[in-house]
Amino acid sequence: MPVYRAPIQDTLFQLNDVLGIDRYADLPGFANASPDMVEAVLTEAGKFCEEVLFPINRSGDLEGCTRHEDGSVTTPEGFKEAYKAYCEAGWTLLNQPEEFGGQGLPHVLGFPVEEYRMAANQAFAMYPGLTQAAVSALLVKGSDEQKRLYVPKMVSGEWGGTMNLTEPQCGTDLGLIRTRAVPNGDGSYSITGTKIFISSGEHDLTDNIIHLVLAKTPDAPDSVKGISLFIVPKYLVNDDGSLGERNTLSCGSIEHKMGIHANATCVMNYDGAKGWMVGEENKGLAAMFVMMNAARLGVGIQGLGQADIAYQNAVQYAQDRRQGRALTGPQDPAQKADPLFVHPDVRRMLMDGKAVVEGLRGLCLWGALQVDLAHGAASEEERQQADDLVSLLTPVIKGYGTDKGYDVATNAQQVFGGHGYIEEQGMSQYVRDARITMIYEGANGVQAMDLVGRKLAQNGGRAIQAFFAIVDAECAAAKDKPAFADFAGQLEKANGELKAATMWFMANGMTNPNNVGAGAHHYMHIMGIVALGLMWLRMAEAAQKALDEGRGNTAFLEAKLVTARHFGERFIPDAGALRRKIEAGSEAMMALTPDQFFAA
Repeated sequence: MPVYRAPIQDTLFQLNDVLGIDRYADLPGFANASPDMVEAVLTEAGKFCEEVLFPINRSGDLEGCTRHEDGSVTTPEGFKEAYKAYCEAGWTLLNQPEEFGGQGLPHVLGFPVEEYRMAANQAFAMYPGLTQAAVSALLVKGSDEQKRLYVPKMVSGEWGGTMNLTEPQCGTDLGLIRTRAVPNGDGSYSITGTKIFISSGEHDLTDNIIHLVLAKTPDAPDSVKGISLFIVPKYLVNDDGSLGERNTLSCGSIEHKMGIHANATCVMNYDGAKGWMVGEENKGLAAMFVMMNAARLGVGIQGLGQADIAYQNAVQYAQDRRQGRALTGPQDPAQKADPLFVHPDVRRMLMDGKAVVEGLRGLCLWGALQVDLAHGAASEEERQQADDLVSLLTPVIKGYGTDKGYDVATNAQQVFGGHGYIEEQGMSQYVRDARITMIYEGANGVQAMDLVGRKLAQNGGRAIQAFFAIVDAECAAAKDKPAFADFAGQLEKANGELKAATMWFMANGMTNPNNVGAGAHHYMHIMGIVALGLMWLRMAEAAQKALDEGRGNTAFLEAKLVTARHFGERFIPDAGALRRKIEAGSEAMMALTPDQFFAA
């Protein structure tokens, strides 16, 4: 049967030894994040996820959600009780603003708690996760009255939240949406249309669901420049915060999905439902992007979470399952066979998984720290650089993170052999659940195009130049230390490949835009390799420092050094191969006509 153990030791190492979050004690939210507080929060979060959320993960997958004739939806057995316990324990409040009832702790502490949730039960974690994203949008773009009316109960978990973008005829190209918002003359709008793929669109966990819906007003341009954002609650809310009558919206059906069965992914029908505009008219996409960027970071954490739980189970299975003998001779002569752990191909998959999981955890936590610094750093220059890095890293965390997270999950399934294909072992669910992370909140090809098409050129390339400088500076410093000179040299070379690919795009993008499109995904992976390489350089240096000072778990720290070397040998060299693929261009890729694809 599947197992899950929250990676508290690794998280604490990353926060304390690698990021050194104690250095930020004077920033908003960090004052209460003392080492004892951080460890207590992570320990309790891990315990909750292991003991409450993980046990209903597989049963929730098997049962799924149920839509009833009246359009209502019930979640699987145990979900409602788990959600109530989740709210009562205060987990919805962790890094929400104190003025709205939250605890105001930094995002760098909220991200690991989110990882534990996603690993233990991704479908469950999506319910509060989407609510947090909706709150983010309202805090930035909502009016004071909207914040007063909706945010406190969303923060407490009493009410849920969703984002409604996609329609049957359009996904990424939101200029094609048909949902209409007609003014009622009293400040509200009548919302009519159909939205699909709406995660958590209808369920029985909360008293109300606050839908954020993209729609076009009657005279709006018929393009992305004509999109507005609206609050459309399931139940109308009275001025005193109490619930009024049921709004005219409903769940038409639940999508039959490959994975995340326990999350209600709904077709939502809006039939003249009453809604209120968020922010300015025709500026809805900018408002929704606040929520989408929060969700994209969340999806990157989902990729990490599924990779970790799949990896953990593969390690356990490789220790327990006996098959064949080690190539160097029997390792356990008293038994008829050695554990799978002795076989190089199995060890390859496990080491790749360890390198990716721990590297991605470091990247997600560094990204979370940048979110905190973008809001609370002491100087404008620091806030600007942090904001630039968040913008640059978001498509990498989402795109590269979920690509590699899925790879880890499928390799972990492979370790199980035939048993990995059997539902009882749980590996099938992790692979199925991980697969969606590469698709929603902008498919990974879209993330790559966002990276090369928007983020590189933004502000004259300020963000990517800052990233280059950080990597170069840390490589230069590490090369002076014999223990890290080889790794730093490898990483410096990979950063050079990233710079060369960037320059190639600049030189060729205008003359042949298809070259950018053809190479974007490879570019995102080069940046992912460099970013994870930077994390592993930092982890290796921190591990060696702890060993030199005689503190910490020796086996854990030594494993860090070995895994860093593995990442350098197995992953960093790929940067050059990917850059050469980019420079191959798009001529052959774009040459065939549609008819030729079907030619015999």
